[in-house]
Amino acid sequence: MSRAFPGRPIVAALLLCLGPVSVAASELRISLADTGEVLARLPLAENRRWSVLWHHSVDGYEVEDVYEDRDGTMLLVRSHLPDFGAGLGHIPGRGRQTSDGAGGYWIEDIDEPVPGNAYILRPGRAAVNHRLRTGDDEISLTALAEHRRVRIALIPDP
Repeated sequence: MSRAFPGRPIVAALLLCLGPVSVAASELRISLADTGEVLARLPLAENRRWSVLWHHSVDGYEVEDVYEDRDGTMLLVRSHLPDFGAGLGHIPGRGRQTSDGAGGYWIEDIDEPVPGNAYILRPGRAAVNHRLRTGDDEISLTALAEHRRVRIALIPDP
């Protein structure tokens, strides 16, 4: 028995008795807002963050909104905007603006809860290509439901 960790054999034996442990994970559920038909289910990566990305309809550059599952609550945490385009910009008092080092900017520390852990988005045409990215997975919301109202919902750990 180790003097530094006298209880280690007991803890190891208890862990062996427990067998494999499954870890529940939150998921994002994408559904049609009018029918509830589920279009996609995406498990969240370990950091519990995901992005909604699209190409600005006027200027064409990519915009990114980053969300997080924080203790079962969907939060908008940051946004990346490559330029000050039509309809975009930092609202004073809503996060803080920092340079991205490439001519655009991040709005950091937004930390706004999304009411009901869900929101409705109408994916744009192919040139806009609304997408949802979790970890290594990315799906095109436009390909799933162009011009239809989709509901993006956080389903927290059980």
